[in-house]
Amino acid sequence: MTAQYQVHGDIAVITLNNPPVNGLGLSTRQGIADGMAQANADAAVKAIVITGAGKAFSGGADITEFGSPKALQEPNLISVIKVLENSAKPVVAAIHTVAMGGGLELALGCHYRIAAPGTSIALPEVKLGLVPGAGGTQRLPRVLGVEPALNMIVSGEPIKSEMLAMLPGQKLFDKLSASAESLAEEALDFARSVADVRPLPLVRDLKCKHPQGDAYFQFARNMVKGMSKNFPAPAKCVDVVEAATKKKFDEGMQVEREAFINLMFTAESKSLRHLFLAERAASKIADVPSDTAQRAINSVAVIGAGTMGGGIAMNFLNAGIPVKMLEMKQEALDRGIATIRKNYEAQVAKKKLKQDKYEQRMSLLTTTLSYDDLAGTDMVIEAVFEEIGVKEAVFKELDRVIKPGAILASNTSTLDVNKIASFTKRPEDVVGLHFFSPANVMKLLEVVRGEKTAKDVMATVMSVAKKIKKTAVVSGVCDGFIGNRMIEQYGRQGGFLLDEGCTPEQVDKAMEKFGMAMGPFRMGDLAGNDIGWAIRKRRYTEKPDMKYSKTADLLCEKGRFGQKTGAGWYDYVPGKRDAIPNAEVVAMIEEHRKALGITPRKISDEEIVQRLVFSLVNEAAHILEEGIAAKASDIDIVYIFGYGFPAHRGGPMNYADEVGLFNVVQAMNRFAKNPLDDAKFWQPAPLLARLAAEGKTFN
Repeated sequence: MTAQYQVHGDIAVITLNNPPVNGLGLSTRQGIADGMAQANADAAVKAIVITGAGKAFSGGADITEFGSPKALQEPNLISVIKVLENSAKPVVAAIHTVAMGGGLELALGCHYRIAAPGTSIALPEVKLGLVPGAGGTQRLPRVLGVEPALNMIVSGEPIKSEMLAMLPGQKLFDKLSASAESLAEEALDFARSVADVRPLPLVRDLKCKHPQGDAYFQFARNMVKGMSKNFPAPAKCVDVVEAATKKKFDEGMQVEREAFINLMFTAESKSLRHLFLAERAASKIADVPSDTAQRAINSVAVIGAGTMGGGIAMNFLNAGIPVKMLEMKQEALDRGIATIRKNYEAQVAKKKLKQDKYEQRMSLLTTTLSYDDLAGTDMVIEAVFEEIGVKEAVFKELDRVIKPGAILASNTSTLDVNKIASFTKRPEDVVGLHFFSPANVMKLLEVVRGEKTAKDVMATVMSVAKKIKKTAVVSGVCDGFIGNRMIEQYGRQGGFLLDEGCTPEQVDKAMEKFGMAMGPFRMGDLAGNDIGWAIRKRRYTEKPDMKYSKTADLLCEKGRFGQKTGAGWYDYVPGKRDAIPNAEVVAMIEEHRKALGITPRKISDEEIVQRLVFSLVNEAAHILEEGIAAKASDIDIVYIFGYGFPAHRGGPMNYADEVGLFNVVQAMNRFAKNPLDDAKFWQPAPLLARLAAEGKTFN
């Protein structure tokens, strides 16, 4: 049983014990119900305390049960909360650390609540495309007031218990304990103090009104509509909280339940739940046990003070880890430090960072011009020019000076990590850590596992990724790893679309309407068109049979490298990121098309989206088959967090599953018949063909 029952004198204590966050799965719900029955049947018990073991009161529903019979099997959470409300003896929730989702709803069903300071309180269901489903939308407005409750429900963001306790008129907490350590004893004392108080107070009996009524909810709807494009759940949150103010409690519960069930079956909620599980699954490596001993990382060195090196350094400074930055020239170091200062000062100006925190972070940063000064560092990350000869020189120096057992990491985005490791006498200590630019902002980190990378190195860097607040995905070694290998095919399709009749603006708008953060041509301008040009030049030698549109080469020959030069596929005004269409670029595309003898045709947005997205899917299927990625869901995480794929579609592989792999293959067969496209590429990857034939999915 995942809920334990003990009696302390005249107080029964039910402790949720379902690590890691005491999720309210069927076994835990049954344990609560059984404990309540036992306490109410024991004449010696005067009151009941419910609390959580370990590092949570309760993180809420067990998401792995969603969509399974267990989720609805009795006692469901609503039934358990009714058991609490109907108890003949007072029930006190002793809340600590985390009370979120169903955990908070459980606490709201208790007669009293005592909370430890520093407890994170939230109803985060909206982040899974849902509304709270066990009375949260009906009870929280009654204890906090309508506006604070609606803000919490619509945002899903956690708020600390002491902040909520300061709200005027709040009835969420009857008491805050002096500390987390004293909560258990204070809860027992509090339970004894209310043991004989009758009638027992119920949150459902509290009044719930807003003085502006309809006007307030219309205002709330307008605000939510502007902020939640592509997501139906936030608007539904407003509807169900409004029901709390206009209907009897049980009627409001019915409105909430209907909204919850309807949202559960939307594509958006399915996608968000898929991502929630995928993000957690990405941190697990099949052959690296969770108890693998890790190496201590108390100091980090970064080689290179450019944009990438500076961004990488900031991640570690933010986490309180000292960083030593190395460059070959003092001027380069000075420029790098100035950029880091400028980034932090911008945060201070926007009140996103306190001055003392800024100073504390900068105090952790030191610089050097000598490799010898890095000797005692626990981990080194190089962020130098993307050229194998440059990497070789760096890693030979690191091998010479860095202490045994330190981790040597390369921030390469395309190069062979096995080859880089071979430049050292310790290939087991070498790993790829591919940060995405800007490295201090982008959440994704591709962890590239070499053939000889040690398991404890993998365990350590995955743990370090969490410390610096990155979502890490493991990739095997290949050209471009997961993300950049796929994006090359996406870019190739973009070029073919230009040859066949599209403008950059039309392609970008179609993809942005689909939900991408930006289309392929705006993305190229942001990253730098010269980067793609360098890769294509390499391809022309290495893979002469690979077909490319030459339009992007013509653009680069004009020096239009993107935002950094103020001109790429679009024009840019200094200080702004707005993409302004350029007539000369369109004319260049048309002239090139004419030179190839291509008659332009009208291309639909649907074809644009399918060709670009399915090009990602087919290359990803090859990546899975080769074992470069362990799971389809890992690829979805890479594209959501690294490439701006729309979260409401759950990543390219989840989207393909939703479309149906049979339909994906049918579309690809059509594209293969286009003489201006690459028929060889559109041959479905064997894994994709097999899954489609068997009626299966990637995830």
